[in-house]
Amino acid sequence: MARLKTSTILIYFSVLITIGSLGYHILERGSWSIIDSFYMTIITLSTVGFGEVHTLTTAGKIWTSVLIIFGVSGVAVFASRLGENLMELREKRTQRIRTILAKLRDHYILFGYGRMGAIIADELANKQLKYVVVENDDENVAILQEKGYQYYRGDATDDETLEAVGVKHAKGIIVALGTEQDNLFVTMSVRTLNPTAYLLSRCSHEDNASKLIRAGANKVVNPYVAGGHKMAELLIDPNIEDTVSISTPQFDIDLAVEEIDINDYPSLIDVSIVDSNIRLKYNLIIIGVKDQKGKFELNPNMDYVLQKDQRIMLIGGKDNLKRFQKEFMNNK
Repeated sequence: MARLKTSTILIYFSVLITIGSLGYHILERGSWSIIDSFYMTIITLSTVGFGEVHTLTTAGKIWTSVLIIFGVSGVAVFASRLGENLMELREKRTQRIRTILAKLRDHYILFGYGRMGAIIADELANKQLKYVVVENDDENVAILQEKGYQYYRGDATDDETLEAVGVKHAKGIIVALGTEQDNLFVTMSVRTLNPTAYLLSRCSHEDNASKLIRAGANKVVNPYVAGGHKMAELLIDPNIEDTVSISTPQFDIDLAVEEIDINDYPSLIDVSIVDSNIRLKYNLIIIGVKDQKGKFELNPNMDYVLQKDQRIMLIGGKDNLKRFQKEFMNNK
């Protein structure tokens, strides 16, 4: 059976309203104006339940009943067609996205657009990288649409979804789904399809980290542990403006990056990096200098002279950073 076009349905309602209005005007023997007849037709077809414009004759009541039958039938057909149109639009969009994703190579894939995934997606988008976010939640999909992010709507645990987003050709993959079971399953599935991509997985319980590593993850991130360490550091050392801890089981090291205001260390002003003895005395390295205008110099040479109103970034062991801070503060 051929489907009705939207234009046909609109013509149907236009004709129905016109005939309905004329019917009231004629059946009520001209006592109703065209405006009254049109208004009565509209409220009858819309079934809003408003009262009659004027008292209806028997013929008018019959005509109203006929209009209701044809109106309700037309609304049902219109709603059906509208649903079909929405499904067609969704299918066309899905097909278009699949065509785009099929051409992607060396891209990044993010599974899950929760609180953590939203931050990751923002970073990928801001850096203008090739990426795709896989999400199946209606509310999250709406946010992705609003932001204009590249996304694919589908279940991350389905092989069809993994194939559609080009897991086999991805350069890097992040699995940040809502449950540990899904993260573990998707991690294992992704690693099976792509043995070389760098794979990051999220976990909420430390006991599951080793399982994710065995499933194929290169690195496992626990946001609660990382956040807890960060808050503890800020609590213990409130003067540290920005600290990032780095721990690797392979080397068993614990580094920190600290940003300090040179004005808090007057003895360093107008002193070259080599003469400051920061590296020799404290085993710390100045990896960057930012001036008052926001200009940043990465890895300055040893002859670089530190100036007032600058900020410097130091990297080294936490104990060395604390010792540096304590001694320089005492020597102000």
